[in-house]
Amino acid sequence: MAPTTLDLLVLTFNCAKNFINAAVFANHLQAAFGQNATGLPDLVVLSLQEIAPMGHSFIGGYFLNPYVARFEEAINLAAVQYDDERQNAVSVTPTQQGPKKHYSLVKTGNVGYTALLLFARDPDRLRDIQEAEVGFGAADMGNKGAVGVRALYQVSQDACTEVTFVATHLAAMEWNLHRRNANWAAIMRGMAFENPEAIVANSKKTEEPVSRPSSDADAGERARLLPDENDEGHMRLRQRLHEISVFKPGSHLFVAGDLNYRISTSSPPPNAAFPNMDPDSEHHYSKFLHLDQLTREKAAGRTMHGLSESQIRFPPTYKYDVLPQKTADEHEVPWEFAPHRYPSWTDRVLYLDLPSWVKEGPESPAMNVRAYNAMPVIRTSDHRPVFLRIEVPLVSPSDLAPPPELTELSSSTDPRVRLPMELDPEAWERRAAARKREVMAGWSMLLWSTKQGALVLTSMVALGAGAYWLYRSS
Repeated sequence: MAPTTLDLLVLTFNCAKNFINAAVFANHLQAAFGQNATGLPDLVVLSLQEIAPMGHSFIGGYFLNPYVARFEEAINLAAVQYDDERQNAVSVTPTQQGPKKHYSLVKTGNVGYTALLLFARDPDRLRDIQEAEVGFGAADMGNKGAVGVRALYQVSQDACTEVTFVATHLAAMEWNLHRRNANWAAIMRGMAFENPEAIVANSKKTEEPVSRPSSDADAGERARLLPDENDEGHMRLRQRLHEISVFKPGSHLFVAGDLNYRISTSSPPPNAAFPNMDPDSEHHYSKFLHLDQLTREKAAGRTMHGLSESQIRFPPTYKYDVLPQKTADEHEVPWEFAPHRYPSWTDRVLYLDLPSWVKEGPESPAMNVRAYNAMPVIRTSDHRPVFLRIEVPLVSPSDLAPPPELTELSSSTDPRVRLPMELDPEAWERRAAARKREVMAGWSMLLWSTKQGALVLTSMVALGAGAYWLYRSS
């Protein structure tokens, strides 16, 4: 019997440009796998910010692979440990070369510092994988940005659903609230899973030529009627652009990242009241949640339009100062909140809930949140990882999309019905130009600020000197 839900774990982590300790990360991830669940998730999606130094991140590829490999190792180690704990046995490959790989890395995408890794237990169930990206750092580069992956998850001919994942890193600093909102607007405007310019051009080609009126008197009447006459064509174009946007009507959507929303618009003064872990204290962290910028801005319709979030029951995820180790146990990291930043819930995972026309159906499916929690402090970062474990109903794209009678309702605020912000037709062209700037900047940083770069420069100088000497000797 085919399953009726997709078991999904989405995790966000700001890596602070450091390699992770795969064994330590696996230990924490193993505990996350076991929270309110009876097995390993079908898909694991990692949203990683500051995954590597900027030069490595901007160039990507070979220079990013070692950082990605640590996470692939950690996920598979966590899965083996999870099975070992449940079954008291480790599955071994027929060649006896080591533990079986439970997860395959199906897709890696990055925009500068921000990466998205998609892992699957059964990669053959993922089809039609698409990628999208947008940068909103300096000159549209990816020191801040977002990367998206979309795929069809199919378990049988009759059971499938489409999922869209967005990993992002929004503007930092307490006072940058408006810029964070603007970054989200840039995602809605610029993240396209196909070239929007090509779609607009194709739409213009298929439009029927409009006959011109024969007199000035008729011209005014014709101009008044033109919007109504062309409305069907414009509707088709809007729907086509909607299909390639982050809010594709027939797709589930998950947004995860270092969203950087704080509990204050200014840095803390000396002796400011900080959240603590004592449930009996007047300063317990739960008492500060009402100050969360993301919750307020989302309720006001200024960010994360239409998205939902499970109840937060974990401490602030930023900013931590890691203290000297007192014991040999690397899994227990002593810490304190950094005194120059208000502790805040910067790291979040949100999702687009099922629409009303699906919830009100005969079977009444639901998004079933199993766990929404933070992992322990990790020595290599000043952020805590945050994960969402959720069961996603296998609702087909055609059933998720709004019924025809709703597509005409321009007053609807449901992003599956109407986009909160229109897509930029030049999104792909702008991103391609920014990508060239990233590669140039990345190589410049790599050559002048790293040991590898110094070695390359030395080799180039030596080769140049040798060639010059041979030329002069000939």
